[in-house]
Amino acid sequence: MYDFTEEQIKRYSRHILLQDVGVEGQEKIFDAKVLVVGAGGLGAPVSLYLAAAGIGRIGIIDADVVDLSNLQRQVIHFTKDVGVPKVESAKEKMQAINPDVKVDTYYEFLSSANALDIISEYDFIVDGTDNFPVKFLINDACVMAGKPFSHGGILRFNGQTFTHLPGTACYRCMFKEPPPAGAVPTCSQAGVLGAIAGMLGTIQAAETLKYFTGVGQLLTNRLLTFDAKTMQFRTVPVKHRDTCAICGSHPTIDRLIDYELAACDLKH
Repeated sequence: MYDFTEEQIKRYSRHILLQDVGVEGQEKIFDAKVLVVGAGGLGAPVSLYLAAAGIGRIGIIDADVVDLSNLQRQVIHFTKDVGVPKVESAKEKMQAINPDVKVDTYYEFLSSANALDIISEYDFIVDGTDNFPVKFLINDACVMAGKPFSHGGILRFNGQTFTHLPGTACYRCMFKEPPPAGAVPTCSQAGVLGAIAGMLGTIQAAETLKYFTGVGQLLTNRLLTFDAKTMQFRTVPVKHRDTCAICGSHPTIDRLIDYELAACDLKH
């Protein structure tokens, strides 16, 4: 049991006051290790809220530097950070909001070569990426390693998310393989309403905290979608497929795959 300082009791008082969380729940949050893949639109609110909540160790991986076009939605980065590696910019803000948190940075791309080694260090993975190849890589690596994760995706005025635990529906249960490179536009091609990133990222952060505290029902076997134009939210039931190529009873995928990235994805 943690010996909370007076400052920590005050900092986390609103969690401790929650009957469903309390001191024990905050201790679980302290013990948690979370990897956030992507320090962009989704990774920004996820990282800020997880740091504020007191997640003990947060890893953040991104190979990009802050660009002026990022600031419309990536709220963890400031104007002064343009040209700075996103992971370093993010770490500065996370530790500014909560010095209790240990932040590990990975200034590199997640790939088939490093994915399993990196995620093995963490208890829960948050997908904050903006391209299909890496989303499938995260899914496959987490399924292979038996790691739970939160999927998130945004485009224009829309968002979608679900949570995977071992034995529940994974990304490939819903979408068998990535679309051909260039078939679906990315945010840098089609645009995105900045606040959409915050809407979805905070849902992913809430799912992460629910996972560690055991509060409520996770978004497993359900795909949550929303359209901000009409502010309509929809939850679609999805099933774990026994014939799934990665999590089915007879998987056909036995190694991680680096799918082709669309040209604009290489930078953005």
